[in-house]
Amino acid sequence: MRRSRRRNRWSDYSNGRVLMLAILGVLLLGIALTGLNWAIQAVGGSASTLLTDPFLQLPTANSVRVVWFTEFEGDRHTVRYGDLGQTAAANTTKLSRVREDEKSRVGAQTEDGQVYQAPVMRDVWRHEAEVTGLEPGVRVPYQVMSEVNGQQVRSDRFTLAALPNPGQPLKILLTSDHQQMPMTAANLQKVVETVGQPDAVFLAGDLVNIPDRASEWFDDNRGAAFFPSLQGHAERELDRDGVVSRYSGGAIIQSAPLFPAIGNHEVMGRFSMDVGLGEQFDDPYPRQAAAEYAEMSQLDANTNSTQTDWLQDHSFNSDTYEEVFTLPESSSGGEKYYAVSLGDVRLVVLYAANIWRKSSLGPEVKGKYRERDDDLKNPEKWGYGQHIFESIQPGSLQYDWLQAELNGADFQRATYKVVMFHHPPHSLGDNVMPAYTDPVQVVDRLPDGRLNAVRYEYPLEADYLIRDVVPLLEEAGVQLVYYGHSHIWNRFVSDAGMHFLESSNVGNTYGAYVENKRRSIPLGFDETYVAMGDPNGLEPVMPSIAPLLDEAGQPQPYVSSDQMTAFSILDTGTGTVSSYRFDTRDPGSEVIQFDQFQLQ
Repeated sequence: MRRSRRRNRWSDYSNGRVLMLAILGVLLLGIALTGLNWAIQAVGGSASTLLTDPFLQLPTANSVRVVWFTEFEGDRHTVRYGDLGQTAAANTTKLSRVREDEKSRVGAQTEDGQVYQAPVMRDVWRHEAEVTGLEPGVRVPYQVMSEVNGQQVRSDRFTLAALPNPGQPLKILLTSDHQQMPMTAANLQKVVETVGQPDAVFLAGDLVNIPDRASEWFDDNRGAAFFPSLQGHAERELDRDGVVSRYSGGAIIQSAPLFPAIGNHEVMGRFSMDVGLGEQFDDPYPRQAAAEYAEMSQLDANTNSTQTDWLQDHSFNSDTYEEVFTLPESSSGGEKYYAVSLGDVRLVVLYAANIWRKSSLGPEVKGKYRERDDDLKNPEKWGYGQHIFESIQPGSLQYDWLQAELNGADFQRATYKVVMFHHPPHSLGDNVMPAYTDPVQVVDRLPDGRLNAVRYEYPLEADYLIRDVVPLLEEAGVQLVYYGHSHIWNRFVSDAGMHFLESSNVGNTYGAYVENKRRSIPLGFDETYVAMGDPNGLEPVMPSIAPLLDEAGQPQPYVSSDQMTAFSILDTGTGTVSSYRFDTRDPGSEVIQFDQFQLQ
């Protein structure tokens, strides 16, 4: 309006000049209003911004997938690449299970229940385009675009590449258990500052805490959601004795393909729109038990859904994980377990995860070793111990697939043979115990026949990973087994020379159980449970360069800290695995390489 009144006083200007200025004024006002509209939308969670940067999936010899997310359906979702004159159109799907609830920390909700009192579906769209015609070893620029309400929204420019050929040296980040832990953003920021842009990411499970809670993937307002942390957009503060430091994570997966494994935190329990997402996550029900309960209760498992869908809703599922990612697929397990070749590496990813439950033997605990006393008369409320999600014992589909993979040509000709899964076969941590086997239910009854207790045993000699899987891997010449789960760094070497690495220390450590520190284990049970050290008999390897020292000045064979974070890099050019640590108590301190070993 001010600009219009000013023009009316310029009566000595020609009519043409007045008209030209009027047009210019309208254009400038339109630009200003458009900018204001974008700013308003951005503050309000915006239909005019991308929910994530693009990231790379499923590279092949001449292509790669580009994926990004929005909160609007939009149209004309496109990748421009090469000289940015080439384009690839994206397919759009909507995530089917992501929600927010009373525990979400997103938008205006900074405390429990401020906005959401029960689960509410959240609209998130996924866009995926396949970029083709690429040459191995040649990186090209790319940018993604989406349109909404006539506006075009663009990402920054990044680079992509096809699957690397054998002989191309790669630096691969080995990471795990992000879960929005306090040091995740610092960890990933230091990766980029230390080694530059990784060529790929191997992530051994537990990407988020609650897989159906959308904000944990995209925009949790505590600043360390999954995608922002791996794309350099985190805003995580660490307060160390009054010294506040801020970390943004690392811009990694925009230009490096991500290969994850399923951990226990990628699995949701029984579906509900009434109870909180955390309760659903804690309530997975074995598939066989769900089917038996349906039959016992004369429920129609086909009501309004297929039997498979009904069982997933009433047992457990990894649907959101599988909808978020596009991964290589195995013939029997789909994306749940798979294998892929990258340069000189053959990576085999297994689905080795079980529900985590408490160790306590208290009467009120639905735990690893017993059911709650109050639930004894209600089997539909039982937890069935620390049950396994996907069978990996001999005769299972996964075991048979693994045998075939290890005997396949792609595996046999690889220079470096790496197997990744979530559950530790060897560890000083807490989560290695009890044994990775199906719980053996023991029912204790009173003399009159009434239930007195339902408890669970885990025979150590029946550990599927140690008894069945590890011998297969050793025989096949696997050099590195990589895993997480206990939020600790430690490594081991078997008598056959196979390396075991657990590099998942990004915060909230569960401790290292050595010397006088003992795991919480049951006493007086039929089985023996190991309180200290590796329950499967290996001694930890002391870091080869700069181990941490304890208070007595003695070197420690682990990193287990809530202040110090660690990450590892597989360098295929040198055939080495190097591990680094960073002390978040001193933001200005150097990243220290403390271990390195050679893959033979």
